[in-house]
Amino acid sequence: MLHGRQINERADAARNRGKILSAAARLFAEKGVEAVSMDAIAAEAGVGKGTLFRRFGDKSGLAVALLDERERVLQERILNGPPPLGPGAPARDRLTAFVDAYLDYLFAHLDLVRMSETASPGARYRIGAYRFWHRHTAILLAASRPGSDADVLSHALLAATAAEVAGVLRAEYGEARARDAITALVGALVG
Repeated sequence: MLHGRQINERADAARNRGKILSAAARLFAEKGVEAVSMDAIAAEAGVGKGTLFRRFGDKSGLAVALLDERERVLQERILNGPPPLGPGAPARDRLTAFVDAYLDYLFAHLDLVRMSETASPGARYRIGAYRFWHRHTAILLAASRPGSDADVLSHALLAATAAEVAGVLRAEYGEARARDAITALVGALVG
């Protein structure tokens, strides 16, 4: 009997997780990430505040969960998609394609990415997706610039794609100029 109860609790937890993420996505899209409280998300999802806080901790935890599937799609395209984003193209072409695809993802979800990256000092670097992006760019930089310190260059390049930086660039210069500048940075790194 206990085993059956655990299965039901897991099913309930999965349903609650889905309801919370749907409610958060809907409210964030309608009102903006900053304007939505955890209380409003719990009410919209029809769950108690305790359930919400235990599951996600805070809005940055919700942001990470909402971004997770979108990041997986991009990672799958990088690992198994067609070139130049996927395998089979020269490293410099893959790096340019990655930055372009990442900027699509970033600008489409800028407020959520910002929330996940700035939740606490260093939060961006603890996110599993960042480690993936860093490793991928480091491999491509090493292939494009033999003998370079690709790990450090990868962090430097990805700094230009931080949500705070991208948000300022977009606000001050527009998205097209921001993209052009970041793409030019890639070109300067790989020649």
